[in-house]
Amino acid sequence: MPEVVLLRAGEVVAGRDLAAERRAGVRERDWCRGPGRLTTALGVGGALSGVDLCACDSPLVLGEGEATQDAVVRTGPRVGVSGPGGDGAAYPWRFWVDGDPTVSAYRQAAARRRR
Repeated sequence: MPEVVLLRAGEVVAGRDLAAERRAGVRERDWCRGPGRLTTALGVGGALSGVDLCACDSPLVLGEGEATQDAVVRTGPRVGVSGPGGDGAAYPWRFWVDGDPTVSAYRQAAARRRR
């Protein structure tokens, strides 16, 4: 059973002024577009590595939001995860809400050449 989830993006729904300060000079749609940008906007640093986002007493809590309609949830290959054919299609571990402006565009990984 998996024990980790990589949060790759998010939407600021509270604390907009603080997120804007932390991501100064960046378009709002790009505040949390990607794992590094997300953690910067949220003020998450290495000290929070390994915390349980579902525990009530956690310093960082993943709260409940509005339900997303199944019809708009899309899946596809994760960037950097290859499989048969080298395209990762066998591992549709990337989930996103169709049409959400905060979702990064998928870019297929280029094969690395050995020297």
